Amino acid sequence: MAAAPALGVVLSAMVTPMRADGAIDLDEAQRLATFLVDAGHDGLVVSGTTGESPTTSAAEKDQLLRAVVEAVGDRAVVIAGVGSNDTAKSIESAQLAQKAGAQAALAVTPYYSKPPQSGLVAHFTAIADASDLPVMIYDIPGRSVVSIARDTYLRVAEHARITAVKDARGDLPFAREIMQSTGLDWYSGDDALDMAHFANGAVGFVGVTSQVAPAAYRRLADAVRSGRWGDALAVNDGLVGIVDAVMNVTQGAIMAKAALMLQGHLGTATVRLPLLPADESETARLQAALATIPT
Repeated sequence: MAAAPALGVVLSAMVTPMRADGAIDLDEAQRLATFLVDAGHDGLVVSGTTGESPTTSAAEKDQLLRAVVEAVGDRAVVIAGVGSNDTAKSIESAQLAQKAGAQAALAVTPYYSKPPQSGLVAHFTAIADASDLPVMIYDIPGRSVVSIARDTYLRVAEHARITAVKDARGDLPFAREIMQSTGLDWYSGDDALDMAHFANGAVGFVGVTSQVAPAAYRRLADAVRSGRWGDALAVNDGLVGIVDAVMNVTQGAIMAKAALMLQGHLGTATVRLPLLPADESETARLQAALATIPT
């Protein structure tokens, strides 16, 4: 078995627990983080998109990160979501994250602005230069519109602190080429493709559904890492229903929160506008899918 990657294998982009009035619930965030690490998570992304980063303030992000670090930072890798479409803001976020105790940073491709590839190189490099944290870059053209090009990967991989990629572009041959060309640690960022990414050479995943079924995802990862591909496929097949319900019905944070509330891990499924909580039909579909999670 290859050595475990520095940022871990089983990671989730953790939801941000909120009270009914929309205020962040730090106590519940600590309980959720503890539950996930107890259930086998190696790391957590705090204030990623699933954590509703576009609608939480810098002060809220700092408080949330500090709370999670306090709860599990001695047992798991806590990765701060620092990316935005404003490089100066992302630099500041990376610096604050290091002060708050994060062990790594996640930087998404700048969204909406449609920067040129040279702008992406400058953006990711500036974030990596801003702190001592290792940086995982997040390639998700479905939300950012711009994909990270091959030459851009080659250039940013030269930076000592850009060490990993969260891949949600759905192009496995491209992913394999970049893995081989750069040596970057590759993580699936698409729940439906976790097994395919593992077979392609990925070292782990940063999931959404994984926080709803943490024990099953731990078993899947352990089976892959020990070469028991048949066992891994069996677990993966059992997760198809819940992945579909969490990721394909509406926005992932909405459904992940609804699922965690149904499981008793959250007191409310509150999200901030423009997101809305799962409706009755979405919740019913989720409830049915939860019953299919392999035990």
